[in-house]
Amino acid sequence: MECLKAKEGESHNQLPHPEEPHVGTTFLRTCFNGLNALSGVGILSIPYALSQGGWLSLILLFVVAVLCWYTGLLLRRCMDSDPLIRSYPDIGEKAFGCKGRALVSIFMYLELYLVAVEFLILEGDNLYKLFPNAGFKLAGLYIGGKTGFVLLTALVILPTTWLKSLGMLAYVSAGGVSASVILVGCVWWVGAVDGVGFHEDGVLLNWGGLPTTLSLFTFCYCGHAVFPTLCNSMKDRSQFSKVLLICFVTSTITYGSMAVLGYLMYGEYLKSQVTLNLPIRKIGSKLAIYTTLVNPLTKYAVITAPISTAIEEAFVFRDSRCLSILVRTVIVISTVVVALTIPFFGYVMAFIGAFLSVTVSLLLPCLCYLRIDKSARSFGLELVFIVGILIFGSFVGIIGTYTSIKQIAKHL
Repeated sequence: MECLKAKEGESHNQLPHPEEPHVGTTFLRTCFNGLNALSGVGILSIPYALSQGGWLSLILLFVVAVLCWYTGLLLRRCMDSDPLIRSYPDIGEKAFGCKGRALVSIFMYLELYLVAVEFLILEGDNLYKLFPNAGFKLAGLYIGGKTGFVLLTALVILPTTWLKSLGMLAYVSAGGVSASVILVGCVWWVGAVDGVGFHEDGVLLNWGGLPTTLSLFTFCYCGHAVFPTLCNSMKDRSQFSKVLLICFVTSTITYGSMAVLGYLMYGEYLKSQVTLNLPIRKIGSKLAIYTTLVNPLTKYAVITAPISTAIEEAFVFRDSRCLSILVRTVIVISTVVVALTIPFFGYVMAFIGAFLSVTVSLLLPCLCYLRIDKSARSFGLELVFIVGILIFGSFVGIIGTYTSIKQIAKHL
């Protein structure tokens, strides 16, 4: 009974809900929503990821893309087993009962929470690059630098989180796809026209940096939490496999282009966000940074809404407006505290990729599929491939998580 109640509450908490299932979205609209799910802040760190692993690690980008595409197909097959499945936690429940639903939900919400933290770190880093000498007074204390910009960003974002209806914000945040294309164009412009050039040779392979590289690559393809919702929303669910193929091919071209451009421009000197390397006085650089800054402002409330709603559902007075504002304000404050305590964009992203994205995008889809479809456990090429994904994912998860935590601890 408790699991059923949780199911009813969480069915409204998934991100995003492009349209209700009975209306149905078109093939093109679902492609756009899928691309938006895969087009996030990861594009800023993809050149840094390549610089950590070397040129040959580009092969791993395509490997991770193929594996995540395949696990997306596995989620769709899990949905085909039961017409009542509408979300990722539903798949977890179908496979492993209430504990499965709880496990999937925990990993999903923790991933969303840390992405919200990344938004604040990103805003602080890039605003500080634009205005290095800015500061303000608060209660008699002078606050400047990145800390000041993180606090300022939180104050701007806070009112947007109080909105119950996020329809308009979701619409605005759909600019993530175009923002990624603009960003790649701006970086190319800075290199080709603004005089930076593409002269760095880079290294062929750096074994020591591969854990970080793989973690960041996996983060870039962490749209699986949304895929079941997108599939369920389609007019023709049989077309979802084609949607996934288009989304992953397009995203990989975008990520690969940005990685190669950034690495050719700055080589081993790349920072965790490529925008932090760009010469600030150039118009292309400013456009790239402004494009980077706008996206998190519109997406923060959408990202944290499922977490807020899930917490509110646990209270008796779940419809209380005061409770809603309190919960959402506490979430914003807590993300500010985490962002100021661990202000390392690249290392935090590597941790998300290794610990959470690997679990949500590689491990759980395989485990749920094997549990739901008994025929898949018969020895054959498919089973060998799935076991291979589980071994690869476990290796990346363990090594990547250890490496990222070690790097974070070292810089604290």
